Amino acid sequence: MSDSHLSRAEARGVRHARELEGHLTWLETFSGTALGVLAVASGIYTYLGVSSLLDENGAMSVFAAIAYSTAVSVGIFVFWSYLMRLFPAVRTARARAGLLTAMGAGSLAIVAMSSWLNAAALAGSAAVEQHLAETVQDYQQSLERAHEIALSAQGLERDVARTRQSFEDLSEQEAAGSLSGLAGRGAVFRVLRQKAAELQALETQIASQTPLVESAFVEGNTILSRMRALTVEPGNVEARSVEFSEAAVRLQGLITQLRQLSVAPLVERAAQDLAASVVLPELDSSTAQGRSDQAATITSVLEVLGQRATTLERAAQNVQSMQSPIEVTYTPVSSADAVILYARNFVPSWAGAIAIDLLPAVLVFILAITHGAIRQGREGAGIEDTLTLAELRAAVTALREVESEMAMAKQDKPDTPEITPLKDKSA
Repeated sequence: MSDSHLSRAEARGVRHARELEGHLTWLETFSGTALGVLAVASGIYTYLGVSSLLDENGAMSVFAAIAYSTAVSVGIFVFWSYLMRLFPAVRTARARAGLLTAMGAGSLAIVAMSSWLNAAALAGSAAVEQHLAETVQDYQQSLERAHEIALSAQGLERDVARTRQSFEDLSEQEAAGSLSGLAGRGAVFRVLRQKAAELQALETQIASQTPLVESAFVEGNTILSRMRALTVEPGNVEARSVEFSEAAVRLQGLITQLRQLSVAPLVERAAQDLAASVVLPELDSSTAQGRSDQAATITSVLEVLGQRATTLERAAQNVQSMQSPIEVTYTPVSSADAVILYARNFVPSWAGAIAIDLLPAVLVFILAITHGAIRQGREGAGIEDTLTLAELRAAVTALREVESEMAMAKQDKPDTPEITPLKDKSA
């Protein structure tokens, strides 16, 4: 059947199929080279990613990294070469589903053995710097929280001073005879002065902690400033991580010191002892009525003392119930681990690392669609209708060669006498 016997639509489909075949023939001239370039590029970034994971820098480590990256490049090239050849050629849905499953499994394997290392090479240093920055923020929050608690504890000094002042005022009133009715410095006066002295000692101790708290906080901020600088300084991030780790250890020590400088536990214990440890003096009034008044006044003083002690204890407990600063421990991470840990912050790098490995999947689907269009264009046409002019010329030439060889073989064959059949004598 010739083109003249085809319908117009079938002829147009055959011409379209021939056009697509011509394009594929031209594309195949460099498709293998392009796939090889992609595989080599992925291998190079894989080598950089593997090198960042190896602890040693000796010849064996370099050889191991080269061997791994070479294996990755070869695997990617072979895997996609198989699919680019086989997937467009299969026609049944079952075969295509099987190859799609194989493609999915192979793509996951490529991501597992190559893409994450490519991402580490692309954004490894930035990811480690991100880890340092996150750690600095955690340390800053912990330092500020410890300082806040320490300042709240120092604020108890005002409560202690107020309680001390109240006892001193009461002692002055007793000296004037306004409490027990006995002017002078008798038993009631001595009880009041005793508690005022205890509170004065506690107040002095609290005040002595203030310079230590401020000094620790200032030093901690200085270390934090250096740690922030290390996160953005140029140069090898591994060397900066070592200095960062040393600064983190010093800062953690300062945070612990701030927590220990809190006087809230001391104030709580002092408040508990304030009412429990009262040394009652001997009643020194010369009359029974006077001693009775002194005893009644001392009882009232002890009640007031218990109330003030309870108030002071609650204030100290409120400080201790404040949320403690978070425990921060800096853990050095490799660039590959940092890329995984902060993957959400490096989506473009991950996309590029995966795309360089899985881009051939797009070529596979393009080839499958094109081959499907070619097959559709040839439907209804016989083999003689799909031959191109070059193929027809080659077929005619081959036919002539066959005929020529047959003629030569006939000439070379020796002549044989013609055998005539014998006549039947009975005839």
